[in-house]
Amino acid sequence: MKIFIRSFSACLLPALLGLTACHQHDAYSGWPQYKGSNENIHYSSLTQVDTSNVQQLAVAWQYHTGDVDTASHSQIQCNPIVVDNMLYGVSPKMKLFAADAVTGKERWTFNPFDSLADKRTFFIMNNCRGVAYWSDGDEDKRIFYTAGSNLYCVDAVTGKIIPSFADQGKLDLHTGLDRDDLVKLFVTATSPPIIFRDNLIIGTRVDEGQHAAPGHIRAYDCRTGKRNWIFHTIPHPGETGFDSWEDSTAYKYIGGANAWGGFSLDSKRGLVFASTGSASYDWYGGLRLGKNLFANCMLALDAATGKLKWYFQSVHHDVWDRDIPSPPVVITINKDGKNIDAVAATTKSGFIYVLDRETGKAVYDIAEEKVPLASDLKGEKLSPTQPHPVQLPSFVRQLFTEKEINPLLPDSSYQAVKKRLASYQSDNMFNPPSVQGTVVLPGLDGGAEWGGPAFDPKTGILYVNANEMAWVIQVVPVNNEAAAHETYVTAGQRLYQANCMTCHGPDRKGGGNYPSLITVKTTYSAAAFDTLLQAGRRMMPAFRQLNKDQRKAIAAYVMHTGDAGQLYVDSSRVTDPHFTVPYSITGYNKFLSSEGFPALSPPWGTLNAISLNSGKYVWKTTLGNDPEFSKGSKSPTGTENYGAPVVTAGGLLIIAAAKDGKMRAFNKSSGKLLWETTLPAAGYATPAIYEAGGRQFIVIACGGGKMKTPSGDSYIAYALPMK
Repeated sequence: MKIFIRSFSACLLPALLGLTACHQHDAYSGWPQYKGSNENIHYSSLTQVDTSNVQQLAVAWQYHTGDVDTASHSQIQCNPIVVDNMLYGVSPKMKLFAADAVTGKERWTFNPFDSLADKRTFFIMNNCRGVAYWSDGDEDKRIFYTAGSNLYCVDAVTGKIIPSFADQGKLDLHTGLDRDDLVKLFVTATSPPIIFRDNLIIGTRVDEGQHAAPGHIRAYDCRTGKRNWIFHTIPHPGETGFDSWEDSTAYKYIGGANAWGGFSLDSKRGLVFASTGSASYDWYGGLRLGKNLFANCMLALDAATGKLKWYFQSVHHDVWDRDIPSPPVVITINKDGKNIDAVAATTKSGFIYVLDRETGKAVYDIAEEKVPLASDLKGEKLSPTQPHPVQLPSFVRQLFTEKEINPLLPDSSYQAVKKRLASYQSDNMFNPPSVQGTVVLPGLDGGAEWGGPAFDPKTGILYVNANEMAWVIQVVPVNNEAAAHETYVTAGQRLYQANCMTCHGPDRKGGGNYPSLITVKTTYSAAAFDTLLQAGRRMMPAFRQLNKDQRKAIAAYVMHTGDAGQLYVDSSRVTDPHFTVPYSITGYNKFLSSEGFPALSPPWGTLNAISLNSGKYVWKTTLGNDPEFSKGSKSPTGTENYGAPVVTAGGLLIIAAAKDGKMRAFNKSSGKLLWETTLPAAGYATPAIYEAGGRQFIVIACGGGKMKTPSGDSYIAYALPMK
C-alpha cells in the first residue's frame, strides 16, 4: 500500500539516525485518552488519509449501542479512546462498552444501573463526554468514567467492576468536597478525569442555581479511591483568593466555580491546567460580591499536590454565564523568533487568551477595559473593568446592531425584530442582565463551546469552531415568601419561579436547549415526575434539596394534580437568606423571530483558523448549513455546533458538530472543503483518529438529540478502502 509505506519510511529514517522526530510522531499516533493527548490539542500525526485521498473515505464499521431514548432526546457526546486495539465509549443511557477497534465488534458492556438501588437513585443519566484509562503493567488495566453522581472503576479487559476501588468500585462525587451540606445537592461530571502518575484528577458539573455545590478540584488514588488532594475553587480562610469575596463566609454556601470541561496536562513539568465556570447563582451576584476567585479562571496546579501555581481570571464577578468552556490547550509557539511554551484558552465570549505555561503571564497583551456599571438589580455590584485581548482577534461577532438583523426573514418579522432589538440593552457585550432585557452575543452557548479548539504543533495554527446566536436575558423579581394561606398550586408557582423558571420560562414553554413542560402530564406519572425532580435529567440538575411537600407543590402547579386546590402545608420549610435569590430570569431564550428563525444574520456557525505564531487569521469559513434556509440563502448559513475538530499531519481538519448532521474534512491550510458525508444522526461530539490493523480510522459518535435533531445510538468509523 503506497501511502502506508511512505508513512512508515518517514518514521523509520529519523529512528535510524537517532533523532527525536519519530518519538514526537508516536506521541500523537494514537487516541489513548480524551481529546487524544495530555496536551488536549486534538492532533493526529497519522498521514495515511490525506488531502489527496480523503474523498475515498468509506464506512469501515458501525457499532449500535441499542439504547437510544428518542422520547427523552438522548445524546452521545463521547469522544472515545483506543487502547490496545480496543475502543472504549459510552452509550446514550450511560453504558460503558468496549469494541474491537478494527471491526467495531462488541467485546463487553458495563451497565452502572443494573442494580435496583442504582436504578432508584439515578433514574436518569448525565451526558458523558469521555472516559479515562490507567494501567499498572499488564495485570491491572482500568477504565474510569462517571454515571449519575458516581465515578466508576471498571476492568478494561473484562468489563467488570473493580471492588477494591473506593466503595465497591464506585466513588460518590458528593464526598470529599469539604462541606457538610452537599448530600442532597446536584453533583456529577460530564468530562472525564485526567491522570498524572497515580493521581486521578477530576472536576464536576454542579447546579447553576442558588443551591449549588462548590466545584472544587480533587485528585484520588487510581488504585484505592482515596482522596490525595483538593484545590478549593472557592477559597477557604487563609487561601489565595479568599479576599476576593466580600462576604468572608461565602465559601460555606456559594457553589459553582467548577472545572466541568476537564483538564490538560504538562507531564514533564507536573502541571495540570483547568478552566472554571461562573459562581452561582449565574445571573445575580448580589449574594456573592467581589471578583469571585477562582470562578471563570484558567488555573495551573501542581499535579502531584494540588498547590496553586498561577491563575488568570477571564471575567470578574460573572453575571453572564461566561464559563471558560474547555481546558486550555498545552502548546509551543514561535513568536517573534522565540519558542514559547504556553497554554491557550478559547472562550464563550470569542476571546483567545495565550499565557506562559510556567508563569501565567500574557504572551499576547491583555488590557483591563472599562465596562458598564449600572445595574437595575438591587444589591448588585459589578466589576468596573473586564480583561480584553489587545492583539489576538475575536473569532465571533460580539455586538448585535441593526445591520446584523437576519435579512432572510420575511419583512414583517424583520420589522418586529428591529423593534424588539431597539427595546433591549445591546450596545456593549458586558451590559448586565436587566428587567428591560439584555442581548447576549455571543450567546450562552458561545462563541467557543465545550469541545474546545484543535492545535497543529507543526504550524502553530489554532482551529476553533464557534456559535453565533444572539440570546436575550430578562430578569424578573422573585417572591420568596409564602402567603398566609397558600394552596398547593400557588405554592408550586412560587417554588417553580425560584427553582425552575430560569430554564423553562415563566410560561413553562422552555427555550434554548430546555424543553416545554406544557404537556409533561402526558409523559410522566406523578411518581415519575417526583423521581425526576430528585434525580434530574441530562441538562436538568437534581432538586434533592426540595422536601416532599415542596416537590408535591411544584407537581401541582406543573401537572395540575388533584392536590392543586388543597391548603399547602410545609412544616419543615426554613428560609435561609444565603439561598434566597431575589431575582430570576424568564428563561434561556434565543433571540428568535415569531417563526422561530434566528434574529441575527448568518453565519450561525463558523470554523476559524488563527496562527498563534503571528496572532493573525489564516482563514475563516462557515460550518454547516441550516436546511430551513438552504433555498433562500445564496451561501451556506452555518449552524450552531457542538463538539470539536481534529487536525492531522495529513493536512486535514475533520469535524462533525453541525445541526445538518454531516461530517466534513477541510484542507487545514486553506479551509477548502474536501469531503463531507451524512451521518446516521448528528455528531455532537469530537472525532477520534487512530491506527489499527494497518489502517487509519476516523470515528465519531452519532447521538443527535440537540436542536430538534433525531437521536441516534451509533459510533461510525471511516477508513480508506482495503486494497
